[in-house]
Amino acid sequence: MTGLLTCEDGVARCGWGAGSAEYRGYHDQEWGRPVRGDDALFERLTLEAFQSGLSWLTILRKRAAFRAAFDGFRIAKVAAYGTADVDRLLADAGIVRNRAKIEAAVANARAALDLPTGLADLLWSFAPPSRAARPATVAEVPATTDESVAMAKALKRRGFRFVGPTTAYALMQATGMVDDHLAGCHVPPPVPGVMR
Repeated sequence: MTGLLTCEDGVARCGWGAGSAEYRGYHDQEWGRPVRGDDALFERLTLEAFQSGLSWLTILRKRAAFRAAFDGFRIAKVAAYGTADVDRLLADAGIVRNRAKIEAAVANARAALDLPTGLADLLWSFAPPSRAARPATVAEVPATTDESVAMAKALKRRGFRFVGPTTAYALMQATGMVDDHLAGCHVPPPVPGVMR
C-alpha cells in the first residue's frame, strides 16, 4: 500500500486503489462500504481467505468465476457441498485451486449456517467505535487490531478456518467495519446506518 495519489482523472485515491481499472473500481465503489448481508459477508470472508499469499488483484480478476463456482456464495448452498463439489472446484481453472482453501470455504459455510443469529451479527459485533478521523498516512493503518484478533479467535472457536487476525482485519476494512481510506481520499466516509 502506498500513500494518497492523484490519478490522471484528477481524483485523489488511496495509493493501492490508483493502479489498475479493477483496483480503481473496487476502491471507489466497494472497499470500505458497510456490508451487512450474511451471504455478502460470507463472500468477502471467503475471498479474503483465498487471497492469502496472493495479490488482491488476482482475486478481483477471478471474482466472477468464484461467484459462479460457489453458487453466488449462498451459505446454505455451499454448506451442502460434498466431495464431488470439492473435486469440481479443484478442476475449475477460473478460480484459485487450493484444496485447503476450498475445503475451508465449505467448512466456513457450515459454521456460518450454525450461528444462531447469523454471520453478520457475529462479525459486526467486533466492529470498533468509529474513529474521529481517517488515517493520514499508510503508516497509521494497522495490519491487525485487538478487535480483529478477537474476531479471528471467535470464528476459530466456531469452526471457521483461514481466519487469522490479518484476514479478519482485511475483512473489517473491506466491509466498512473500519474506514481506512486515507484522509483526502475522494471516497466519502460511510453514512451511519446505510448498509448493503
